[in-house]
Amino acid sequence: MDTQTQGEPLREDGQTFAEMFEESLQRQDAVREGEIVRGKVIEVGGDKVLVDIGYKSEATVSLSEFSIIDGKASVTVGQEIDLYVESREDDTGLVIVSKEKADKLRVWDDISAAAERDELIDGVVVARVKGGLSVDIGVKAFLPGSQVDLRPIRNLDKLIGQRFKFKVIKFNKKRGNIVLSRRVLLEQEREEHKRETLKNLAEGEVMVGVVKNLTDYGAFVDLGGIDGLLHITDMSWGRINHPSEMFNISDEIKVKVLKFDADTERVSLGYKQITEDPWANAAEKYPVGVHVEGKVVSLTDYGAFIEIEPGVEGLVHVSEMSWTKRVKHPSKIVEVGHEVKAIVLDIDLPQKRISLGMKQIEPNPWTQLADKYPVGAVIKGTVRNITDFGIFVGVEEGIDGLVHVSDLSWTHRVKHPSELYTKGDEVEAVVLNIDVENERFSLGIKQLTDDPWETLPRRFPRGTKVIGKVMKITDYGVFVEIEPGIDGLCHISELADERVEKVSDITKQGDDVEVMVLDVDPGERRISLSIKAARDGTSDYRAYMGNEAIGRAQLGDVFGEKLAAVVNTDEDGSDYKDSSED
Repeated sequence: MDTQTQGEPLREDGQTFAEMFEESLQRQDAVREGEIVRGKVIEVGGDKVLVDIGYKSEATVSLSEFSIIDGKASVTVGQEIDLYVESREDDTGLVIVSKEKADKLRVWDDISAAAERDELIDGVVVARVKGGLSVDIGVKAFLPGSQVDLRPIRNLDKLIGQRFKFKVIKFNKKRGNIVLSRRVLLEQEREEHKRETLKNLAEGEVMVGVVKNLTDYGAFVDLGGIDGLLHITDMSWGRINHPSEMFNISDEIKVKVLKFDADTERVSLGYKQITEDPWANAAEKYPVGVHVEGKVVSLTDYGAFIEIEPGVEGLVHVSEMSWTKRVKHPSKIVEVGHEVKAIVLDIDLPQKRISLGMKQIEPNPWTQLADKYPVGAVIKGTVRNITDFGIFVGVEEGIDGLVHVSDLSWTHRVKHPSELYTKGDEVEAVVLNIDVENERFSLGIKQLTDDPWETLPRRFPRGTKVIGKVMKITDYGVFVEIEPGIDGLCHISELADERVEKVSDITKQGDDVEVMVLDVDPGERRISLSIKAARDGTSDYRAYMGNEAIGRAQLGDVFGEKLAAVVNTDEDGSDYKDSSED
């Protein structure tokens, strides 16, 4: 039997008023504080939205609680939405609801369900916080710095605004605490890639990888779940100082597997090995004598290294940089980065060495000197340097000639060249010799005038009496200067008629004495003198020599070694080239 009251009118849908009232009471009872109800938007106007939630009165929601799309709130009449019931008053029918709270509660429920099912969730990094990042997954969640990537990321700020997938590793709804991890997902992906990579990984294989990190000694390349080390020495056949000169992080590059240890999963990679070693055909490209151009890549105390092509360098020794300049350090001639021209002097393929010369680009000025300055020619120049063994005179730019101390004067006893000359003095000299091979230019100043010893026998024939000055006293006699720079020896036996025990008893240094010339030897530069003969008034030296020579050997035989040491002393200046100044 129908429960409808007899005579009670029916609605079009067949529902009686009593049934409608009963349903209304049930719906109102469903609107409970602290729960979510579903309602239908019945009006959108001003800054409010009216929603029918089946209660005594419609619920009012602020328009600001809806997201804005293209400048308009994302809500329309007839749209069904969820609202959180904050409070209700049955007497007045007033109900206070919140869409935002309903959304958050719904998100928490969704996250809770995803965490229980071990599912991934989407989120956007919104801010940098202490210890990590804040991520918006509908509610705020924390992403620790250690869980951001497989490797620590120094600049976390660069991730702000990026969207990723995350896994919930900690969830506490009561405390409102959600902790996420991205690293867990990356590790899973890496393991999957690693399994695939290991199937194809073998020594000699060429693979594509991504540069993950750069260090001073090389680059780590991700081959797909497994990293390999590309050492700096295997990056280029040429010279590089740091891997960053060739690669950047995230670069995709081709590499060759040089070594693979399956037990330790260590992989050594090569980049230069993909191309041919440039030294393989260096002998054909760079034979001795060929001209090359290159860039200075390194300087040492002994020379400069020139890169003539990537992977092929040659050394220009300091001695091969200039014909005329005495190069103490290559930095005086070239700098790193300079482009220079050179000539191949030698090539050693087994050692991968090429010797280069820069000075050979220009003609050797020393080979032209003999024509320009023949022996006997007189030149003028400036004293550029003074040493113990002579003076250096500038002949041309970078070329000095040496006047040895023995070639400064025919007669002057030169203890040190600085007695006669100072730097900057303008002098004339005669060309004595040019040694092109050893790059030595010998000059003489005394040769500008005649040797006074050559005319001495004519000017002081035997028997000549002359007043001289005692310049030096020895145990065996005295040296008397008969004209400037010309000394003769008066032997102790020629000092007096009687036997002389001590020379200083007869004369002393500085005394003026009269002597007779007994003998002159221009070749040995020796003069024999006699005070005794001059004092006796003998005019015929021949008669005197005949009487005195009996039982007495020649002067040079008796005192040859001592006399040579005193009269013909010389300094050794043979190795003068390295003592000159630039």
